[in-house]
Amino acid sequence: MSKESIDNIPESYTTSTELPELFVYDLKMNEDAIKTKVNLNMHMFSFLQKGKKHVHFAEGAFLVDNSQSILIKKGNCLWSELLDAEETYYCKLLFFSEEKLKEFFKKHGNAKEREVRSNSCYLIENDAYIDSYLNSLNTIKNATSIVVENLLSLKFDELLLYLISKYGQSFEDYLFSLISEEVSPLKKTIEKNLYTSLTLDEVAFLCNMSLSTFKRHFIKEYNESPGKWFRSKRLNKAKELLENGEMTPSDVYLDLGYNNLSNFSSAFKNQFGINPSEI
Repeated sequence: MSKESIDNIPESYTTSTELPELFVYDLKMNEDAIKTKVNLNMHMFSFLQKGKKHVHFAEGAFLVDNSQSILIKKGNCLWSELLDAEETYYCKLLFFSEEKLKEFFKKHGNAKEREVRSNSCYLIENDAYIDSYLNSLNTIKNATSIVVENLLSLKFDELLLYLISKYGQSFEDYLFSLISEEVSPLKKTIEKNLYTSLTLDEVAFLCNMSLSTFKRHFIKEYNESPGKWFRSKRLNKAKELLENGEMTPSDVYLDLGYNNLSNFSSAFKNQFGINPSEI
């Protein structure tokens, strides 16, 4: 896959022309994948076994290792899959459709009014149950297709019921948000990613927009070009960090989107009239 391409998941994990309502995939890698642009077309549990996963959503970034699992809402995101010391990456993925989730709520849910969480993910602390659950998924994968389909449906309900019992209303409300129509506003996405190293193209991707469409909507919202606006905000943040003695110029430039210290110093001097090292 080229650096600028978009990985459509889970389609890229199967040769089937029609995705099932529930789908388990064992992802194994022997090299890092950095900032992959992902178009996630089904909601997904990611149970990390070896390595680390760094996922960047519209509202922020999350780093997950094998002490946690993560439920990711379908949509656009950027993720990096990083090898551990054993030079291997292994993650068990469980994809599910909104129809399957609606079936779950019909059987087990509560139809009352509830607050909708709009976050793109929900972090889950791994425990003995999660370990046992993953082992049980391994034991059913070699059965006939119809048996696997029926057992997987039962295992899906089992997992959700367990996590609701563990996390309570918080998790149930999050599940409900996955079948709601709420869309995160452009402004929230932009300001959540203000002080990051993401490029404009990457922020536009998280907004589900082409770069040209993103720029047009940005100017309408902020009355300024996004490049100039982001640069000014990030340089002001850098100045604040340097004045507070929290960081040196070498510490700050990468976190705020500059490829090297020289470019950062030049942009800083153009805005403030002094080099960052002089603060």
